[in-house]
Formats: sequence, C-alpha cells, structure tokens
Amino acid sequence: MAVEPATTRDIAAAEKGEGFEPTAKHNESATRGESSDEKPTKGVTDSDGDVASVQRGLEPPDFIKGLTAEEREDLERKLKRKIDTRLLPAIILMYILNYIDRNNIAAAKLAGLEKDLNLSSVEYSTAVSILFVGYLLMQIPSNLLLNKLGKPALYLPTCMILWGIISAVTAACTNSAGLLANRFFLGFVEAAYFPGCLYYLSCWYTRKELGFRTAVLYSGALISGAFSGLLSAGVTYGMDGTRGISAWQWLFIIEGVITVGVAMGAYFVLPNFPRTTTWLTEEERILAVWRLEEDVGQDDWVNSAQQTFWQGARLAFTDPKTYVLTVLVFCISASGTVTNFFPAVVSTLGYDRVPSLLLTAPPYVLAVIVTYANASHADKTGERYWHVAGPMIVAIVAYIIAATTSHIAPRYLAMMLMVPSVYSGFVVALAWISNTMPRPPAKRAAALALINAVANTSSIYASYLYPNSAAPQYTLAMIVNCVTAVIAVVAATVLRVILVRLNKKLERGVFVEGAINSVPGGGINAFRFKI
Repeated sequence: MAVEPATTRDIAAAEKGEGFEPTAKHNESATRGESSDEKPTKGVTDSDGDVASVQRGLEPPDFIKGLTAEEREDLERKLKRKIDTRLLPAIILMYILNYIDRNNIAAAKLAGLEKDLNLSSVEYSTAVSILFVGYLLMQIPSNLLLNKLGKPALYLPTCMILWGIISAVTAACTNSAGLLANRFFLGFVEAAYFPGCLYYLSCWYTRKELGFRTAVLYSGALISGAFSGLLSAGVTYGMDGTRGISAWQWLFIIEGVITVGVAMGAYFVLPNFPRTTTWLTEEERILAVWRLEEDVGQDDWVNSAQQTFWQGARLAFTDPKTYVLTVLVFCISASGTVTNFFPAVVSTLGYDRVPSLLLTAPPYVLAVIVTYANASHADKTGERYWHVAGPMIVAIVAYIIAATTSHIAPRYLAMMLMVPSVYSGFVVALAWISNTMPRPPAKRAAALALINAVANTSSIYASYLYPNSAAPQYTLAMIVNCVTAVIAVVAATVLRVILVRLNKKLERGVFVEGAINSVPGGGINAFRFKI
C-alpha cells in the first residue's frame, strides 16, 4: 500500500544512492577531496534541480490527517501491540534456537564430545572458531539479499531449516575432520539470522523503539544461555547411552529437530515488511509506513527495484561512522567471548558436571533483567552513550576480579557480572547502528551485516584463549577481555563526539552527509542523531 502518492513520488525522484543524485559541481568538489559535511543545504541538488537528501515538507496521508492526537496515539498503540505480538515471540524463539545450535558445542564438551571424538585441545578450539569463518563470509551477502528480496517471512525460516538439519547431523560426526566441516557450514547458514533480524526490526520500528526491541531479540541469546545449561544438564544426566547414543549426540539431535519444527511454524507467523504485509488492515499499513517516514523524514523500504546491492555496500563502506561503530561493536563482542566457553569457565569452580551446568543459568537470568532495564531506559531517555559505556565499565571490573582471585565466591560474582554487563551494553550498541545510519535501507542493511560480521571475528581467535591448561582463572583471556572493554568505552566516546558535532551542524542548517536534512527555507529539521 503506497503512502500519499505525492509524497512518495517526491522522495523517489530525489532518492538516488544516499538519497540524492549529485550534480557535476558536487562531484567535482568530491573528487578534489573536499568535505560535503559543511555544504549548505541549498547547494545540494539533484539532476532535476530539486533539493535532495533533505526532509521534504512531509504531508501525512489523508487518513492520518483526519485523526486527532488522541486517536492517533490510541491507533498507534494498538498497531505496535499487534506487531509486537506477531513478530517478537517468533524471532525470540528462533534466536534462542539459533544461539543454542551455534554454542551447544561448549555443553557437548562437558557431555563427552571431546573424549568420544578423541579431540586435542587445539582441535576442539578450531572446531569452535571455524564456525565463525563461515558466519563472517555470508553476513553481508545475506543481508543485502534479504533487503533485495523483501521476503523475510520466507527467507529466515528457510535458513533456519537448513541450519537445524546441519546441527542435527553433528551427531553423526566421528572425527575432527567431519566436525570441522559440519561447523563451517553451520556458521555459513546461521549467518543469515541475527544481522537479518537487526535489519528486519529496523524496518518495523522507529528509532526510539529500536533499543528495547533489539534487547527483546537478544534476550533469545540470554534465555538460550540459561535454557541450554538446563537442557544439557537433563540430557547429560538422563540420556547418556540411551539407544547406544552418547549424551552429546542426543544434544545435537534433539536441538536440531526442535529447530526444524519451529522453522516450519515460522512460515505462517512472520510478516514481511509493513508495506507488503497482508494481515494489517489498509489503515494499519498506512500508519505503519508513515511512522517510519515521519521518524527520519524519508520513506523506508518501498520495493525491491529500489534496493541495490552495491550502492548499499558502497554507502556503508564510505561512511566514517561505520568504522567507529565497527570498533565499538567488535570490542564489546570480543569482551563477551567468554560466553562462548561459559560452561567450561563455570566448571573451574570445582563442582561436578551437572551442578556446573546448572550454575551457568543464573548469570543469564540476571542478564535478561538487566538488558531489558538498560534498553528500556535508553529508549525512554533517547540516550545511547552511557547505556553502552556504563555496562562496559562494570565488565572491566568483573574481568579484573576474575583474573586476580582464585576464591570461589568472588570468581562466581565476576561471572554473574560479566554476562549481564556485556550483553546489556551490546544490545544498545546494536540499536545505535540503525539510529546512526537510518537511510537508505540498503545502506542500513549493509552496515548492520558488516559491523556484526567484523565483530564476530573475535570468536575465531578467542577459542584459543581458553585451553584446558589455562584453567581455572584463564588469566590471559580475562586480560584480553578487559582491554577490549576499555577500547569499547573509548570508541563509544569517539562516536558520541562525532554525533554531537554533526547534530550541531544540523541545528545550524548545514548539510550533513548521511543525515536527513531540511529543505532550504523550510525551518530546521527535527532529525538528530541519537547520542
């Protein structure tokens, strides 16, 4: 369902690449290396002489115009409830299984995988890290393909069926070579889900709503951390040797079958994009589209013809903010790699296998609560920096405690702190990406995939920081985690400084590349980067 035709036509006429088609004069200045950040808005035109990459005098559709403020608020509240009810439970459940299937090798190690396959410590670490090689290779192509197709309701469940099958087949591995091949292809297929979901959410929710919804999505990882430990404890205790199959094999079989079953159901639940979703009424579709356009001053996903692979990638790669965000998210992710080996870390407290698996649950339960609270407050206040930097400072303290004491109580306290702090900062940082690069959709999709892909490279080297010989304190790993947490705080500070300066330019009416700028003479645009 199109928005008001005149509005869509005006924006489509100006949207080329980042939202404008530069004139020859603009291209010449860019070739000379001059910054476009300081150009006045009136100096940027498209080939038809229209101002481009600016906020038009947006006219709401007739349906929206006819609503009172109270009616609009009530209708929007009902719309968000309807979207939340349909979308969020499905993507949470899917992400729980995505995270379990990716990280259940840590629990499988405690259930006998390493012994049965006769793996050395290095071979096991390689099996953990090689998943992320495939995971990295596919993220950007997958997100650009998802954006181009515009069919997340088909694309995401199909990928889920594939990774569920690959995960279940892990039970058939008999040596390190088979395990390595299986893990590589598992990562290759799983790459579609998380960055795809980040982009998916940004196509349904406004910037002020994204932080909490990102936290809701990422709660799938936190819930999976708790649920996986409990499931692994039950299987290890009650199914080892059943029908001649080891406990670690049952883990992969059970979790893989559940994944495929949930994916089949997701075909009937997930929506596509607001403009193409059939279970919304016509009025709800108009409002869903208008909310996003009103939020940043430009329309979002219209049709696949407007979504270009290379243009989106080029815009993401040439924006300096992409690289600051990449350092930020990479360092938070690197600081949180301890969660990939959490069952092994908790087992160093000296308890038996089943109690150790049970002790992995409380830090994740606390993480769910803290992450929701931090993201909700970030959305309510519109603040991003302290909601990222604050939790990372707590993580620094936790890693210092873990590296400097051998006593059980303070070490478990550190484990209780490190998981909630890293995750709560991470989800706000993820929302900050979409807040900082809202349009065009192809750029946002490429940026989310690029940043998430680079962030996950930390998991490739991190597996070698947790060899059995480094137990119980894993001192080197904790030092590396601490250092990367410090760098994350520095990167967040740099990003805040950049965005504050850009917001000041927007306040003065100076044209800012990558922002939604005002029409000359039309007053100052309300768009500001979230800081």
